[in-house]
Amino acid sequence: MSDISASALRGAVDLSTLRNRPVAPQNPATVSTEAGAVATGGFIVDVTDATFGQILELSRTVPIVVDLWAEWCGPCKQLSPVLEKVVTELGGRVVLAKVDVDANPQLAQSFKAQSIPMVVALIAGQPVPMFTGAVPEEQVRQVFDQLLQMAAQNGVTGSVSGEATEQNEEAEPQEAPLPPLHAEAFAAIETGDFATAITAYEKALAENPRDEDARAGLGQVRLLDRVQGVDLQQARAAAAAAPHDLEAQFTVADLDISGGHVDDAFGRLLDLFAELPADERVPVRQRLVELFGLIGDADPRVAAARNRLSSLLF
Repeated sequence: MSDISASALRGAVDLSTLRNRPVAPQNPATVSTEAGAVATGGFIVDVTDATFGQILELSRTVPIVVDLWAEWCGPCKQLSPVLEKVVTELGGRVVLAKVDVDANPQLAQSFKAQSIPMVVALIAGQPVPMFTGAVPEEQVRQVFDQLLQMAAQNGVTGSVSGEATEQNEEAEPQEAPLPPLHAEAFAAIETGDFATAITAYEKALAENPRDEDARAGLGQVRLLDRVQGVDLQQARAAAAAAPHDLEAQFTVADLDISGGHVDDAFGRLLDLFAELPADERVPVRQRLVELFGLIGDADPRVAAARNRLSSLLF
């Protein structure tokens, strides 16, 4: 696993008790990989305590999004159709695993589901926190884009055929092709060539400054580029030794963002901003604004951090 994923996964959830359960395949479909084909489920599958081991194994080939829900949960009923729509449009590049927490208490406990809906991804058998609560479709798409980039960085780039799943018996809608520069950027991300991806997104923005997809992609790939190959423990030690060193603090904040520890990243930079003289604060504010854009204005953590930043400015 790379450093970015290691920071995301450390201490997230404990799936060890579910890893080695014998399971029978359900709703067989084809998973395409360079090594060949394996039988497993389709785009959207219901998962139980007993069958989770199969999904965990599948996550070594294709990223899995786990939707923890319950019948009585109103926000779950708002979020689930959004997740299903986005996963279906991705055409097999992501599998949605739906877990009814009432019927599957062991999974709920393993994922530490204190509130639902809760959405967690699995990459190569490891959990990656995504979000809790019903969030807007735009934010869901942003998080899925980040997930695909992280999966590609870890070599998890397979796909599934949904022909055998109940949700996909009819013909799948064709996903619109990416604009050429976006396609170039995504292809570069999949190979770990972040410099080429950055250049492609910058060109797309130069051609159309209102291209929000390019702006979001540029922010995400810049983050990936900054944390590539960074050792988390060394970065934290350097930041602790030099609490006012901007680059050291920025690096740990980047690692926290990439690992899903958004409040920690914002708190670190806001504390730094508060301690610096007024004439040294600009780079910190700029980095905060960049990270706000990555997470999205609809996220309550961004709103809270913006409020604190404003209070420090005035």
